[in-house]
Amino acid sequence: MDLNSASTVVLRVLTQATSQDTAVLKPAEEQLKQWETQPGFYSVLLNIFTNHSLDVNVRWLAVLYFKNGIDRYWRRVAPHALSEEEKTTLRAGLITNFNEPVNQIATQISVLIAKVARVDCPRQWPELIPTLVESVKVQDDLQQHRALLTFYHVTKTLSSKRLAADRKLFYDLTSSIYSFACSLWNHHTDTFLQHICAGNEAAAANSLERTLLSLKVLRKLTVHGFVEPHWNAEVMGFLHAVFERLKQFLECSRSIRPENICRDRLEKTVILFTKVLLDFLDQHPFSFTALIQRSLEFSVSYVFTAAGEGIVFEQFIVQCMNLIKMIVKNYAYKPSKNIEDSSPETLEAHKIKTAFFTYPTLMEICRRLVTHYFLLTKEELTMWEEDPESFTVEETGGDSWKYSLRPCTEVLFIDIFHEYNQTLTPVLLEMVHSLQGSTNIEDTNAILIKDAVYNAVGLAAYELFDSVDFDQWFKNQLLAELQVSHDRYKPIRRRVIWLIGQWISVKFKSDLRPVLYEAIRNLLQDRDLVSCINLLSLLLFLNDCSPVDDFEFRTDQFLPYLESMFTLLFQLLQEVTQCDTKMHVLHVLSCMIERVNMQIRPYVGCLVQYLPLLWKQSEEHNMLRCAILTTLIHLVQGLGADSKNLYPFLLPVIQLSTDVSQPPHVYLLEDGLELWLVTLENSPCLTPELLRIFQNMSALLELSSENLKNCFKIINAYIFLSSSEFLQMYAAGLCQSFCELLKDITTEGQVQVLKVVENVLKVNPVLGPQMFQPLLPSVLRGIIDGERYPVVMSTYLGIMGRVLLQNARFFSLLLSQMACELGQELDQILGNMIEMWVDRMDNITQPERRKLSALALLSLLPSLNSVIQDKFCGIINISVEGLHDVMTEDSETGTYKDCMLMSHFEEPKATDDEEPPTEQDKRKKMLALKDPVHTVSLQQFIYEKLKAQQEILGEKGFQALMETVDTEIVAQLQEFLQGF
Repeated sequence: MDLNSASTVVLRVLTQATSQDTAVLKPAEEQLKQWETQPGFYSVLLNIFTNHSLDVNVRWLAVLYFKNGIDRYWRRVAPHALSEEEKTTLRAGLITNFNEPVNQIATQISVLIAKVARVDCPRQWPELIPTLVESVKVQDDLQQHRALLTFYHVTKTLSSKRLAADRKLFYDLTSSIYSFACSLWNHHTDTFLQHICAGNEAAAANSLERTLLSLKVLRKLTVHGFVEPHWNAEVMGFLHAVFERLKQFLECSRSIRPENICRDRLEKTVILFTKVLLDFLDQHPFSFTALIQRSLEFSVSYVFTAAGEGIVFEQFIVQCMNLIKMIVKNYAYKPSKNIEDSSPETLEAHKIKTAFFTYPTLMEICRRLVTHYFLLTKEELTMWEEDPESFTVEETGGDSWKYSLRPCTEVLFIDIFHEYNQTLTPVLLEMVHSLQGSTNIEDTNAILIKDAVYNAVGLAAYELFDSVDFDQWFKNQLLAELQVSHDRYKPIRRRVIWLIGQWISVKFKSDLRPVLYEAIRNLLQDRDLVSCINLLSLLLFLNDCSPVDDFEFRTDQFLPYLESMFTLLFQLLQEVTQCDTKMHVLHVLSCMIERVNMQIRPYVGCLVQYLPLLWKQSEEHNMLRCAILTTLIHLVQGLGADSKNLYPFLLPVIQLSTDVSQPPHVYLLEDGLELWLVTLENSPCLTPELLRIFQNMSALLELSSENLKNCFKIINAYIFLSSSEFLQMYAAGLCQSFCELLKDITTEGQVQVLKVVENVLKVNPVLGPQMFQPLLPSVLRGIIDGERYPVVMSTYLGIMGRVLLQNARFFSLLLSQMACELGQELDQILGNMIEMWVDRMDNITQPERRKLSALALLSLLPSLNSVIQDKFCGIINISVEGLHDVMTEDSETGTYKDCMLMSHFEEPKATDDEEPPTEQDKRKKMLALKDPVHTVSLQQFIYEKLKAQQEILGEKGFQALMETVDTEIVAQLQEFLQGF
């Protein structure tokens, strides 16, 4: 691309690419894309974005295309890589002038220079750093700033490289420029302080910008530029100077008015100082040892004493607390249990920590945290009154809350209390004891102090396990506080609820739960929205305890409160407006329904009527819809067969959630599939609408996602629900999908497919083999070839056992087909199959399949076929193994009986610890009554088959056949057949 002739053309196309008219924009973008690989294109872009007389939007676009081109074509090994000649020209052009007047474009140029430096500096671009160093020394303000901006981005990029060779290059670079960087930072810092003292705001702002950039450079060099920085006097000198500069900047903030243009930038610089310390501590904990004492003194002074009053701001306090927390928790500063195993550096750091955290210091930190930083602020109390729901959402983890002061103070308290619990436990307990009894409702400060102290006791629950009798405290103090109904006591009621939630998993007797349920119900009736929302987490824990948990949920304790609790929670669900809160309420309702199961039926009518409206209202809130799906899952399980009354709402919800052509499926699919499955499991019959939803399955199987397992469960559920209708409509498509799936699927997935086929054969042994005929030859071939995965082989044998036992005619056709395909005799195929079956019988671990194998192979008898007679010994061996699996001895009569036989239908019963049987459980039970595994006595079957074999061979011939069987096996067989 010739520069002179191309510049005009490229400029015109770039101008078109900034158009708002898509008819102009799209062709321009296509043309620029074609030029990306043309030699000289990036030289033209460089000329355009460095020409300050051109339109800013055009230059901006040129910079972006140039930057993207570096990512794609700068490296030598990249396809269509730029030539070395053009790269040399571009590198020189990029650092010719640092005079870009537009801030946004200047930043992009700095970033793209850094991208080139990441690949080429210093080997192919040795002049970059010297040029930058010289450029930041010039007197021109604009050029100096742009060079410093580039210097920062280059340093930042080079410091992020992690390969050993790259690290070595950065160490070398740092050692060569560190002194200069320090002097540059000191110069700009001193200049700023001079201007601020003189009241020259504009000059101070310019100097502060350069101070910030030079400090950013030093941060990267200090943290990443040295292997053992504590041996470098300049590094440690800089870090000690950080504390002095911090004090100077904080003092400056006293005299700078909030509206001053320097104010915001000054606070950013103060925060950057603290980030230097935090990063250095994180990367070089032992090098930081010399700074531990000063860091703790500085942070504690400004955060926990009067020294910081009037000059500290929230984000600075957060950073100081983070610094204290990192020192307290730092693993490098904790000696081993065996002191001799600890390094001298660790012992030295621990000694400094121990010397600093004396009893008075720890006591003051603890008291200050609790009685100052834990207090609810006026702003929070106002928000509580004006918008209680938003207040609760923010407090329990809203985005702004995550980065605010309160969570930081709580984490620091937890860490310090854990580290020094023996010292601080008496301090906190003394604060608790001073607050015994109810608090004067007129004394707002006393109420807030109690709220803060209770917060501390909740946060330290695990540490206070042996020091607090929480059960007594609950009965004697906390329960009474929950019953104070005055409006001003709301903070205490809310905090007590939260406190119980913290302690209930630590120490809370199960016998006290009814008393707690009563208190919760009363609070829900009071309609204090914040307290009600805080109750949700407590209720969730109470309803979500595992049966194996020490705090096991007891349904009998909860049932007297079920109706009122459910009704009150439903009212709360209608009242709240925030999406997060509705999700929280639904989660609690879901857990409640799950816990009491069928006993929820009398009370869910109102919720069932409300959910369609909520679903419609939540069209733009997919996460709320996920919560609705979860609630529906538990509702269907609780309602059982009565859930069919929900179908007008339920089935369209399932249809939408599992339709991969609909955008919401990304969020709703997993829960939608679960709902689909439980709906089928609890359905009393197959409706046309329920059958029609299965049209979604084909696309779901093509996804081959982690949801495939549930898809197979759904298919099985349809088979058990109504195999004839379902298979008549979908068998051909399913078989085709399965054939595609089996080409590229995991072993587990293969087994899932085969289990579906096995269930089809179990439910419909006559038509099933015909419907899935394309899959069966590979099953028989897998058996003959000795499939290497036991779980797959076991499933193969289960399928073939069904075909052989229940559809002998189809089995003969299958053998003939295989003989034709393999060019072998039919008897040879049969013999190989029986031989492999006998050999791999141990792959089958399920008793039902083991009995099925025995029945299937015995069904080949009686026979005059020489191959079957040749394999007679193996068939008898398997049969006797089967007898051992299924026969149990009657202790009274001494006779044996088949334990798998089922003679009549018994309604499955659930114990208190089990879920009640679903409609599908009942269907499986009815199916078992028709299954030969459960209707045919293996003992009787063997006797009849052997007798028939004896009749066609005669006594002598049969005896000769029996002699092929091991005498021990024969003896066991005779014992099992006594009485026949």
